[in-house]
Amino acid sequence: MAHGDITHTEIPVTDFARATAFYGDLFGWKIEDTPGFDDYPTWQAPGGFGGGALTVRTEGFTQPRSIVEVDSIDETIAKATASGGSVKLPKSGITETSWWAIIVDPDGNDIGLFEGSMD
Repeated sequence: MAHGDITHTEIPVTDFARATAFYGDLFGWKIEDTPGFDDYPTWQAPGGFGGGALTVRTEGFTQPRSIVEVDSIDETIAKATASGGSVKLPKSGITETSWWAIIVDPDGNDIGLFEGSMD
């Protein structure tokens, strides 16, 4: 994916089984557990376009969040904070070749950042 593409959307839920049944029945999403990522079942839209994950709803994470692929999380955070944004979650490792972070835009919206490869 190129810089700036939305890689996926996270949907916070309180009950994975209920959410899996709801979204699977409603939209035909294929929802599966991802090996190595507990409490993060991923979904794929029927046409192959769009996907994401169901994740644990927590205080402060109650609305869906888009994850955007960037070339450099460090550079993106610097640019975001210089433009009035802030950092909610600093750059954190996912795998040996991938990282993520969460920034907050000037209106208070959480935006996830992804850098690297899941290969």
